[in-house]
Amino acid sequence: MLPLNEETFQGIAASLPAWAKTLAEGGFEAFDTLPMPSPKEENWRYVEIAVDLDAVGLPESPGDAMPKDRRVLEALGSLAGHAVNVDGATVSVDGSEGAVFTSLAEAVAANGEALRGVYRSGPPADLDRFSAAHHAFGRDGVYVHLPLRNVVERPYLVEFQVVSPGIVALPRLTVLAEDGAEGSVVLHCRSPHGLAAVAIPQIEVVTGDDVRLDLTIVQEWGDATYAVTQQRMVSGRDAGLGFTEAGIGGCNARLHLSIDLEGQGSDVRVLGLYFGDRNQTLDYRYFMNHRAPNTTSDMYLKGAVGDTARSVFTGLIRIDPEAQKSDALQTNRNLVLSEGAEAHSVPNLEILANDVRCGHGSAVGPLDDEQRHYLMSRGLDRTRADRLQVKGFFEDVLVRYPRAELEPPLREAVMAKYDGIVERGS
Repeated sequence: MLPLNEETFQGIAASLPAWAKTLAEGGFEAFDTLPMPSPKEENWRYVEIAVDLDAVGLPESPGDAMPKDRRVLEALGSLAGHAVNVDGATVSVDGSEGAVFTSLAEAVAANGEALRGVYRSGPPADLDRFSAAHHAFGRDGVYVHLPLRNVVERPYLVEFQVVSPGIVALPRLTVLAEDGAEGSVVLHCRSPHGLAAVAIPQIEVVTGDDVRLDLTIVQEWGDATYAVTQQRMVSGRDAGLGFTEAGIGGCNARLHLSIDLEGQGSDVRVLGLYFGDRNQTLDYRYFMNHRAPNTTSDMYLKGAVGDTARSVFTGLIRIDPEAQKSDALQTNRNLVLSEGAEAHSVPNLEILANDVRCGHGSAVGPLDDEQRHYLMSRGLDRTRADRLQVKGFFEDVLVRYPRAELEPPLREAVMAKYDGIVERGS
């Protein structure tokens, strides 16, 4: 393995074009000076940092790809393109359908003007040491570029896999959609159970005007994988942007999502479910920033925890002074299925304009006794009544998924988790 130090960084930076090298240097400077995050920081409340980046390293070459996941492939059917990134290196890219669909390392080496535009601002101001590691040492990923008014009906499937023990993997997904383009991208994150490794994905989505784009993440990291994902999305004028996430796996899986509604009239829909069991921690930090007038957003997440699992949701809707007539809503609902489980939900609003409509809702609680009594009065035993409640709780989210084909495998994964909790509890 290659340690995360200056010698490794210089070896990586030497192969980058000048503009990319400058951005990487900013990442390394931050990585070299920032401490590891602490639960004392607001953005890391409720979680323990159970990994030391100085004790892991980059793989010198990727391991063997995992077998194909037939559930997702068969659910999505015909694809516009399929890319596989293993241990941070993109090992295969097939298809394009009129768009640029390629390895990110190849796109950077080609010195593309469009890609430089996406990265022009460099590492984000709220960089932590995990994200800084990615900006300094990240070498590859997948690049999706939808040209002007290009409409792609079929989805692109991107896989991030981690297969080598003891490593840190730094895959990156960059999606650029020009004016009038339409498309859909599905990102599937996975690793074998029992594989102790660290994954630090970075995701960027930048859209032009009048774009229609959906991004779906199916997070199924293995039960010993520690994952910290930072995702940033920017919407143009009158753009319609959808983000959907299913959080199933990981021993500790964090998603830091920041969305900037920069174009007037843009609309963003965020939909998600998560389910933690055993001793998992699922950690969500969502920031919705309305920066232009007449923008709308709707954030709707549902989660459940059982055994001794923990979930964390902190969300912020910020309405800038220039974002008059914005309409924003944030909802988070949680089921706590076992006495040892915990769910934390902290929605926040920061409203700096005076002509807006904005609201948030949050709930944490057990299964409903009245619903249980009603179902049992109709002939169900308690086990089946509770199972039906859990299924109905998540059905409300699943039926809204933009990629309806993913409903069956996700429903199966969610209910398998619940059945396991019941079996261990009995």
